[in-house]
Amino acid sequence: MASKRQASPAYVCSECGWTTAKWVGRCGECQQWGTVVEQGQKPAAKRVQSLAPSASARPITAVSAGEVPRRPSGLGEFDRVLGGGIVPGAAILLSGEPGVGKSTLLLEVAARAASDGRRVLYVSAEESVAQVRLRAERTGALYDDLFLASETDLATVLGHIDSVEPELVIVDSVQTVASSLQDGAAGMPGQVREVASTLIRVAKERDLPIILVGHVTKDGQVAGPRVLEHLVDVVCQFEGDRQTALRFIRALKNRFGATDEVGCFEMAGDGIQEVPDPSGLFLSHGSPEPGTCVGIALEGRRALPVEVQALTIPTGAPNPRRIVSGVDQSRVAMVLAVLERRAGIKTSDQDVYVSTVGGVRFTEPAADLAIAVAVAGSLRHWAVPREIAATGELSLAGEVRPVTQATQRRSEAARLGYSRVIDDRSGKLRAALEDIRAHRIADLPDIPEF
Repeated sequence: MASKRQASPAYVCSECGWTTAKWVGRCGECQQWGTVVEQGQKPAAKRVQSLAPSASARPITAVSAGEVPRRPSGLGEFDRVLGGGIVPGAAILLSGEPGVGKSTLLLEVAARAASDGRRVLYVSAEESVAQVRLRAERTGALYDDLFLASETDLATVLGHIDSVEPELVIVDSVQTVASSLQDGAAGMPGQVREVASTLIRVAKERDLPIILVGHVTKDGQVAGPRVLEHLVDVVCQFEGDRQTALRFIRALKNRFGATDEVGCFEMAGDGIQEVPDPSGLFLSHGSPEPGTCVGIALEGRRALPVEVQALTIPTGAPNPRRIVSGVDQSRVAMVLAVLERRAGIKTSDQDVYVSTVGGVRFTEPAADLAIAVAVAGSLRHWAVPREIAATGELSLAGEVRPVTQATQRRSEAARLGYSRVIDDRSGKLRAALEDIRAHRIADLPDIPEF
């Protein structure tokens, strides 16, 4: 009796290698959609022959420790995030939500490089060259050394690189370019991997820096296979609220520098502008008002003063409203509980509104003390003088705890004219409030005792 032949798996996931006997829409291992494809006949295994290396291996102590050459992009804030400039042969991935301004930022980078006499190839797979030209006219990015191409085929993009011989290449975006050597539509994991690996190989062989634009998913992650972030040298995230003009760029991965730097930009009618000192964007002007307090936020290595505003309104509703903007709602609820229990400031009969100035997000624990001071000031009708800032984390026991980079925060506060910073040296929340209360503005009504 003939033995039954065991059925071999006929489908494999192009992302993780998971195999199955029948086609499924979602991989059972990595849970990615559309990555399970039919596998062909596997070739016979061949022994790998050793080859003579082109250069002999050297001891690490014999390798030159000179600085890696960098070329400035023309945008100081962008160079800050990259670690001082663009390294020749580097592959940079820039991701961000739709409409945040990725293309505008990179067109400005291309224009600054072209203005210095460097040839730049800007490949747009999402817009026509006429559409890019219209945007360039608005931002003043018209230079003879800036070459435009609208292509979605990888081979044609490589042909443009050969003909133009640029010193910088920008591909917008990597998810919309496809290779004829890979099955599937553009944006599929296999296509993204093939396109990215080919462009990165060209970058390394020619010492040609390439900037790739990457789409993001609904969760804010870079779309496509995770290997894309492993292949590139630098991964940057461009973020910001589209309701405001402020934009931040930060490095999530950087083989040539630190990942704790943040660049600040502002979207304007004529393009994008750098904001080397964004301190004034997050502060209100005029005399101090009850319910405001300045905290020192930390964005990467950059300390920024952020004004927190609070408004309290008596209510008879069984569930008072807690409306926040720019701060963490759960931390605000915790701060209100600590205020009522540890400082005797009742908020359970008040509608509380807490917001930051300028649309900046201040969600770190260092915002706790500033929120508490702003809410207490609104309830007690006293204002914090302009020369006082508050930064500290509140514990449930009412203790003001230290925060990260406290010395840098105090130094930045002193540089901006804040002569006194209320922080963990106060010990307890009640002591911190009493300290600020002692420096109240004289023309405000008397302050009730806590």
